[in-house]
Amino acid sequence: MTKCYKICLIGGGFGGLYTALYLSRFRVFKAGLCQIILVEPKDHFLFTPLLYELITGELQRWEIAPSYQKLLAFTQIQWCQQAVKSVDFKTRVVQLENEQQLSYDYLVLAAGSQNRFLDVPGLSTHALTFRTLEDVERLQGEIHLLEASQKPLIRATVIGGGPNGVELACKLADRLGKRGQVSLIERGENILKGFSQGVRKAAWRSLVLKRVKVELNTTVEAIAADSLTLLKNDQKVQLQRDLVIWAAGTQVSEWVRHLDCQKNAQGKLLIYPTLQLIDYPEVFALGDLADSREGKKSHPATAQAAFQQASCLAKNIAAMIENKPLKAFHYHHLGDMLTLGRKSAIISSFLLNVNGRLADILRRLVYILRLPTMRHRRQVLQSWFFKLTVKCKQFFRWHFTRILEQISLRN
Repeated sequence: MTKCYKICLIGGGFGGLYTALYLSRFRVFKAGLCQIILVEPKDHFLFTPLLYELITGELQRWEIAPSYQKLLAFTQIQWCQQAVKSVDFKTRVVQLENEQQLSYDYLVLAAGSQNRFLDVPGLSTHALTFRTLEDVERLQGEIHLLEASQKPLIRATVIGGGPNGVELACKLADRLGKRGQVSLIERGENILKGFSQGVRKAAWRSLVLKRVKVELNTTVEAIAADSLTLLKNDQKVQLQRDLVIWAAGTQVSEWVRHLDCQKNAQGKLLIYPTLQLIDYPEVFALGDLADSREGKKSHPATAQAAFQQASCLAKNIAAMIENKPLKAFHYHHLGDMLTLGRKSAIISSFLLNVNGRLADILRRLVYILRLPTMRHRRQVLQSWFFKLTVKCKQFFRWHFTRILEQISLRN
């Protein structure tokens, strides 16, 4: 009798979900040689690169956060909506929070990362975060309250000058408009460390145009309910603030830190180029929790890298089942895309830089084509083109009315 291999994937983000979807298309799955179980406690997938568009109302929740029930409806992938408590590599058992146990033949660790709070007084209690749908809804609620208040000025501070912080600061500045006073705090010498000079310049221009005050070489000493204390040039400065958003740093989950395997200094799992865990060839890891590298160079912890890893990992599991050789993962950097506010973005790819409205359209189109399933892609594209058609009609109707008014005035 042919064995049915049980493949368990922990985490429904880019790494876990896309690996599961790739596996479901392979012959080993269609031939009934494997069973795929996706373990994810949340009820929805989140396309994080488009999370910022929710702040300005450019996209709707359903477009970037489809439910797993919808995404997996026409597949044979089983979805287990539970959180993981622990994993025993020796017995090949995953222990869930509800005390249920899942055995596996192959395991994929793709649980991503969580916010890392530094030892800053008041940080965990007075600062908002921006990684999940719940974070966005909490931020939206705070913004609504401030907009409805009598405050003449809404003062917001984003901590962290990486891509998350820069994109968030630009969107916040657009959302708050003239009533907003947005600042961006970065403890390093420049924003967007690791990005090209062209991307950094475009980001700087956008931040300046949107009146975002950027504080470099600045650390946060403490955060209170309506203020924060900064340290710059060995001097402490206290600023009054209505909103503080933490966008600086991540760490692996608690249960990942307790796994009995080799890790680096940051707690990330050490893996071979084939994405297999060291000492456990039947266990694979990808995304934020894996120390994936080529030589001494680490692969970026981005959606782009996880998307590429998912394809390689799925092929390697299929190869193991069919007793074929595995292939090493090679990351291909296709470029960088950042939103720089409403109807504005920067795309840098193969020495070509595009910014402004065109970059915004191209960026959104590329990301829509990267959505998990063809069905959801089609629905989002239809919604997008419908909204575009409505705007075009309004534009031409307005111009046509103006022309008629001009003609009537002349007569």
